[in-house]
Amino acid sequence: MKKMPYLKAVVLEGLRRHPPGHLLLPHRVTEDTELGGYKVPKKGTVNFNAAEIGRDPRVWEEPMEFKPERFIGEGEEVEVDITGSRGIKMIPFGAGRRICPAIGLAMLHLEYFVVNMVNEFEWKEVEGDEVDLSEKLEFTVVMKYPLKARVVPRRRRRRHILVMA
Repeated sequence: MKKMPYLKAVVLEGLRRHPPGHLLLPHRVTEDTELGGYKVPKKGTVNFNAAEIGRDPRVWEEPMEFKPERFIGEGEEVEVDITGSRGIKMIPFGAGRRICPAIGLAMLHLEYFVVNMVNEFEWKEVEGDEVDLSEKLEFTVVMKYPLKARVVPRRRRRRHILVMA
């Protein structure tokens, strides 16, 4: 993965544009407070929309466009904090004390999955079927129109394994 910054950028852009859960766990304020210009009464509940945080036009140029290049600068990976510990630009796994405890494992598996899918298959569009990133709410947020792709196994030379006794 270290030699494949673009694939890592694709994973990060996917998480920014379509986080695993749109809403984080609800928070409750302990005293009357003001948040973003709104008054929140003591014991009031506050919900944070992780998806909208990752689509903030004040932070991201053309936030609704899928552009992995935003995570690459001068041919190298741009350091992006997805934990919210150095500023909040995107928090696909939550932040602070309530961050997903498996964030490291999730990132490892996401990156490994994408690398293997690209390594093993050629991905081609289905003619006449355009990609539409619109979403709809089900149990989680899913693509409104499921992605259709033609997947072709890459041709590989057969590897001969020599077993030594």
